[in-house]
Amino acid sequence: MTQGLADNPGASVTVELDLASPISSYTIVRADETPVGMADFVVIPGASEERIFFHTEVCQDFGGGDLVALPVSKALTDSIRENVTVVPLCPMFARHLRVHGDEFVAQRWYVPSADT
Repeated sequence: MTQGLADNPGASVTVELDLASPISSYTIVRADETPVGMADFVVIPGASEERIFFHTEVCQDFGGGDLVALPVSKALTDSIRENVTVVPLCPMFARHLRVHGDEFVAQRWYVPSADT
């Protein structure tokens, strides 16, 4: 699964989900197929599936910390849609969630009316 976005300098990037065992990732990839960041997680299956994000990394040469929003946002959006619990062990992932988490909590509980 990919999502088209743009990094800080305006270069086209996608966020790709790589579901693998035991470690899965949301990877930021530039149009020239250069990976420039990732958010790694493991899946804990059960009655309520959990995705434990333990490592997030972005290349400073391509926007650095600003790019962290791309895989984190995609991971949170997917988790809300799939009703999966996110456990942010990675400090970078957790910091982004602390700063921007309200918008994702609101998104999770938003139910559009039949008129929208």
